[in-house]
Amino acid sequence: MNRPENLSQLQDTTKIWDIAVIGGGSSGLGVALDAISRGLSVVLFEKADFAKGTSSRSTKLVHGGVRYLAQGDVGLVFEALKERGKLLQNAPHLAHDQPFIIPIYTWKDRMMYSVGLKVYDWMSGRLSLGKSEFISVEETLRRLPGLKPDGLYGGVVYHDGQFDDARLALNIAQSADEAGTCVLNYVSVNSLVKNEAGKITGLNVSDKLTKEKYLVNAKMVVNATGVFADKILQMDNPEAARMIQPSQGIHLVLDLDFLGGKDALMIPETKDGRVLFAVPWHGKLVVGTTDTLREKPKLEPEALQKEIDFVLETAAGYLAKKPTRADVKSVFAGLRPLARPKEGSTKTKEISRSHKVILSESGLVTLTGGKWTTFRKMGEDTVEYFTKVTGEKLRDSKSLDMKIHGATNRVPEGHWGIYGFDAKPIQDLIKENETWEAKLHPDFPNIEAEVIWAVREEMAVKVEDVLARRIRMLFLDAQASIDSAPTVARLMAAELEKDEAWIESELADFNRTASKYLIKK
Repeated sequence: MNRPENLSQLQDTTKIWDIAVIGGGSSGLGVALDAISRGLSVVLFEKADFAKGTSSRSTKLVHGGVRYLAQGDVGLVFEALKERGKLLQNAPHLAHDQPFIIPIYTWKDRMMYSVGLKVYDWMSGRLSLGKSEFISVEETLRRLPGLKPDGLYGGVVYHDGQFDDARLALNIAQSADEAGTCVLNYVSVNSLVKNEAGKITGLNVSDKLTKEKYLVNAKMVVNATGVFADKILQMDNPEAARMIQPSQGIHLVLDLDFLGGKDALMIPETKDGRVLFAVPWHGKLVVGTTDTLREKPKLEPEALQKEIDFVLETAAGYLAKKPTRADVKSVFAGLRPLARPKEGSTKTKEISRSHKVILSESGLVTLTGGKWTTFRKMGEDTVEYFTKVTGEKLRDSKSLDMKIHGATNRVPEGHWGIYGFDAKPIQDLIKENETWEAKLHPDFPNIEAEVIWAVREEMAVKVEDVLARRIRMLFLDAQASIDSAPTVARLMAAELEKDEAWIESELADFNRTASKYLIKK
């Protein structure tokens, strides 16, 4: 992806795009991918970096949703299990099978979860990742050596998917870009353009880096901004009622030896009725999540002390080695864009995670709700509105079988796996400059060549883009990312032809953000 080249496409003010997408997270990228599969021309604007918000802060699971099945949301689970299976086929370098173990403490739980997960297996059909089964106490502790043995009756193993969320968002953006979409980060939408009849005909946008402004004409505009959807709806109609209720979920990152092994732990019902996951990810253990109502959406939400305490206390109830604040390598928070509950209701965990597409009188199409697993189906359902808005016939969607950038049957070993077929070209950069083989940090395998690649090929323009979302160091170990930032800034400055003032400014910005991922001991 080449940002200057994509920006130059906006110079032609006579061009009319079929679809203009606002939002570069999973929702917006899903819309772009599906639209391009139908031969439509698409331009996509993200005001920060791709997946900067909710889409880089998930539990890293591609799943049908065991708890949604328990809530009776069968339709959503069927849909999600189909999408899960297809995503593992279309992006095998980023999404893979992850065995989970539910610890069992009573005979009743054994029966309930064994039967429930057999239904989950059946619903997966030919896209199943493996059969669920009951295992003994000995086998449970062999596979989860960090689990407390007290009162353990055994375990139920089941299979779901795991992925790298921000890397998937980036690879979807690359796939769309290669197919002709004009994708741009750090471009904000200032206003909607309407004709005399009050119908939307385009957008006024501005490049946040150069401050240059552009008029963009489009037949259909899609609002796919997640927790910020109300801002665009009120840009369209100042009287519009608020539709989104942000709900915050946090995750703590610990060393993997707190659980041990390759299996993930799933606690289907904690004391307050929530779900707790402890999932191996990039050599660390991601533990979460919470479900806390927040009044206003933020681009960089922060974990509340009570949320941190809740996750630590709950995890301590199941882990032999009790985790403390000093053990937390990183803490990250994300906001779910839930439908605003009716007055008097605050149980966000009971709100369906199904998505909705809303058509405003002006022709604005808004996509709300949903989850990462169903991003493609969300995009497909949104693009279906193109005929309603424009009256033009629409080709059938072909996104279900589209391979994502990087997809390969020979996934590289180690940390190179997430790059798929890009791993070899990155390694080949060392031939250009041998010093780029140096590690960014002694505790991580990432090398300097990955920074060069991120700038040249992945539209990274800020230090945070690299350390948070191109390589995931900020999410895995906040202090390590702070220690690595000067090297990353120096490499980026050379590639982007920036001066010392830029380096200082970037480091100040990054350290300010990274400090929010550190826990006060």
